[in-house]
Amino acid sequence: MLENVSINTHSSIKITCNNMVLYFDPFKIPEERHDADYILITHSHYDHFSPEDINKVKKENTKIVITTDLFDKTVSLGFNEDDITIALPNAHYKVENIEFDTIPAFNKLKEFHPRKNGWIGYIIKLNDVTYYIAGDTDYSHEASRVECDVALLPIGGTYTMNAEEAAKLANDIHPKIAVPTHYGSIVGSPEDADKFSSLLNKEIECVKLIKF
Repeated sequence: MLENVSINTHSSIKITCNNMVLYFDPFKIPEERHDADYILITHSHYDHFSPEDINKVKKENTKIVITTDLFDKTVSLGFNEDDITIALPNAHYKVENIEFDTIPAFNKLKEFHPRKNGWIGYIIKLNDVTYYIAGDTDYSHEASRVECDVALLPIGGTYTMNAEEAAKLANDIHPKIAVPTHYGSIVGSPEDADKFSSLLNKEIECVKLIKF
């Protein structure tokens, strides 16, 4: 389920499927690639919407999915309006050859990611595998109802769930595989990933894709 998935750093996720290349929140991309068929952005913070890194992966006719606060910035990067999809939480979208649902991504007691901003995570099915890319979020009622095979969950704390909270979410939604994200760069450490792994129910496999 993960042979086609990689994490460049932090929450910068790449999935390849059926000759399609999807990037979620490209960040700190090491070289010019220009291979993205789809770019999906969870929110507007610099480590998730990075113009420099978007330009490294975008090519002619790349489709980009953004939140409502990013339209002008996305147009300024040279995207045609026809190639831009503005996504709201709790909705279903079809963009050319991919379909996905969105789920709110927000903090409950912190101000870094207000619910009112309409920022999102993604649930996408590719080759009969359902991936949940949570974005920057706390544990929430909406997140606890997700059904997926692979859950990519932030664990770094400060701005998102910490390892304990992310493990609780994973145990509640019981994916086959849980992948920790959002650690080891700006916040969080490899030890947080170890803690996350140790707290998962035994039937959930933890796979650490962030390399150090």
